[in-house]
Amino acid sequence: MNDRLQLLHNWLRENSDLVEPFPHALTADASFRRYFRIYQSECSYIAMDAPPDKENCVPYIAISRSLRAHGLMTPDIIAEDLQQGFLLLTDFGDGLLLNELNAVNVETLYGQALDALTLLQSCPVVAGWNIPLFTADFMYKELKLFQDWFLKKHLALTLSVTTERMLDELFIFLADTAASQPQVFMHRDYHSANLMVLPSEQMGILDFQDAFIGPVTYDLVSLLRDCYIAWPEEQVTKLALQYRDKLNLAVSDHAFLRWFDLMGLQRHLKALLTFSRKYRRDGNANYLKHIPRTLNYIMLESQRYSECQEFHAFLRETVMPKQLSLLRAGAKQPSFSTLL
Repeated sequence: MNDRLQLLHNWLRENSDLVEPFPHALTADASFRRYFRIYQSECSYIAMDAPPDKENCVPYIAISRSLRAHGLMTPDIIAEDLQQGFLLLTDFGDGLLLNELNAVNVETLYGQALDALTLLQSCPVVAGWNIPLFTADFMYKELKLFQDWFLKKHLALTLSVTTERMLDELFIFLADTAASQPQVFMHRDYHSANLMVLPSEQMGILDFQDAFIGPVTYDLVSLLRDCYIAWPEEQVTKLALQYRDKLNLAVSDHAFLRWFDLMGLQRHLKALLTFSRKYRRDGNANYLKHIPRTLNYIMLESQRYSECQEFHAFLRETVMPKQLSLLRAGAKQPSFSTLL
């Protein structure tokens, strides 16, 4: 990593007009990318280090430029080196939505985020990159990875044949239900840790390189039932239905909220896969603290629908006690909130 930092420093000196471009490390994300701030006398910039053997900068560049052309705020790409995996970007500052939200401004800031999402979901074809389809088969494979990484490796559960059959039927149901929704441009990680509050009263959008064409409620549930922050369910429901109205979707409240809940179930199971894999495979415990909140969402979403009742019972009787035992054993996670 020190060699990469030296290469980045050399590249910045040779390929920009920056004065003494010494990179200051920022918090990394869940990928192999790292970000650095470059301070100058009157402004600052962001340098991305994306090792080319692990990350591909092509989709980031293509999607960023297409979204900006579509009227959205993504970082402007000032310089690029695909061979080395370096980008120099404009700096949106430190106004991360996650850190700015409070009970007073929540609806205003979410209003801005939902306005941006409306525009994002109507993004046309991205020049220079083929946006993949978020198919039922892709979702099913993600859910099977949840079974492997969270249930078997993280919780160390031994699943019976009956339980595995129940999970398989649930995964097929969730994937097919999501695939039947209207399909739109999908950010795939549209939540408070990837949005920036800007002085223009627009949302700066980050981490969009994994975009898909997928279900209309995926990004909505990522935002409103965020794994990093939670809001009262009545407020979430109101905002979800307001967004449905913003899109002029001819679907009833019940049908749209069913889409929203079941999409949330798929999304949150996938999040547990990510959190547990980052810990068990990569030794990164930073995401473990978000497991209780995410499980709370899953309990909420699964209890509402007859197709999920066996799974809800499995969560209540097997998963939750096992997870609580990890907490009592000193795992680096907070206590659960009151569960439904």
